[in-house]
Amino acid sequence: QVHLVESGGGWVQPGGSLRLSCAASGSNLDYYAFAWFRQVPGKEREWVSCINSGEGTYSADSVKGRFTISRDNAKNTVYLQMHSLKPEDTAVYYCATDPMGGSYCPILEYDYWGQGTQVTVSS
Repeated sequence: QVHLVESGGGWVQPGGSLRLSCAASGSNLDYYAFAWFRQVPGKEREWVSCINSGEGTYSADSVKGRFTISRDNAKNTVYLQMHSLKPEDTAVYYCATDPMGGSYCPILEYDYWGQGTQVTVSS
């Protein structure tokens, strides 16, 4: 069983930055892939970025060049550094993980999810 807790969300003005954290608890997490998703009420959940066990990273075109995913295996924590935030980035951001860490992470169906953290970008 894996437990995920997101933090770091909040309100920021357009053009600002935020760093989200996802603290994971469980065993052998070094072998897991991690991802960030986001969801706006009334819309489908959107994949944002992921990192596999070999630290290969992938990001959606909508955030490429602005968001960076990283992981600290010693701390069992995954981060999403977000720069140049736009109002359309406003959403609840969810962390997810899957034991198929060596797979192509953008297409994984993630087994474990956090409760989400709200990010609001507005002036």
